[in-house]
Amino acid sequence: MEVSENQEKKSKRELLNERLKGKYPDKDFSDEEAFYGQISDDYDNYDNELNGLKEREKSVVDMFTSDPRAAAYFADWKNGQDPIMGLVKRFGPDIKDALEDPAMQEELAKASAEYYDKCTKAQELEDAYKKNWPESMARFQKCVDDGKITEEQIDDVFEVIRKIADDAIKGIISEETLDMAIKAINHDSDVENAGREAEVRGRNAKIEEKLRKAKCGDGTPQLDGKNGDGGSPKDNMPDMGALNRFDGASSNSIWQRGGEKRTKY
Repeated sequence: MEVSENQEKKSKRELLNERLKGKYPDKDFSDEEAFYGQISDDYDNYDNELNGLKEREKSVVDMFTSDPRAAAYFADWKNGQDPIMGLVKRFGPDIKDALEDPAMQEELAKASAEYYDKCTKAQELEDAYKKNWPESMARFQKCVDDGKITEEQIDDVFEVIRKIADDAIKGIISEETLDMAIKAINHDSDVENAGREAEVRGRNAKIEEKLRKAKCGDGTPQLDGKNGDGGSPKDNMPDMGALNRFDGASSNSIWQRGGEKRTKY
């Protein structure tokens, strides 16, 4: 009674938040976008599962409607009657005719081969499961030892994996599963791109540092520039006003200009 009273004191939002937190313990639903987004995803999954159930139910109903003997056969089987005896009881003449019809012999042989093939594959899957499961459990245990999950979370993690596999068989891919797969395949490239960006930033930082040191120099020619010339002398000379126009690089030096004037006079 006490638990019921406590639940009545909680709002519907709090109760729903507790349900979501119990189902998705690693998610934070304090943000409304995440809270309502998860509810929307769950509704989509429920709708997909419900539509699948309705389609399968319709197929069974259509089968029973097309031949009432099928419904009676399954009812007998459900009530404990041997399925072989029930098949003979409900479809006796048809079975006898099929077995005696030469045109059906090839189809019966194919059906028989398909049956044995399914049995073989089922046994192969069973053997593979028994072989691989201990190794898979060891991986779960390693995650526990590494602190990634707790012992209590092993069943929850396995249930998530099982549901993804089960949905994939049914052709159902949820938005959450799709996002998880996209992040998984892009992980390596994202890490590589991040490494390249860090390398480029490191190079740029070194270049900027060299340029900063060069600007803070005392005018002495830099010997580490291209061809070891440290740039033109003008670049490294202090400001000398109008004399900077006569940088020695031009053919019209101050002496030539003076010579030209003297010649004119």
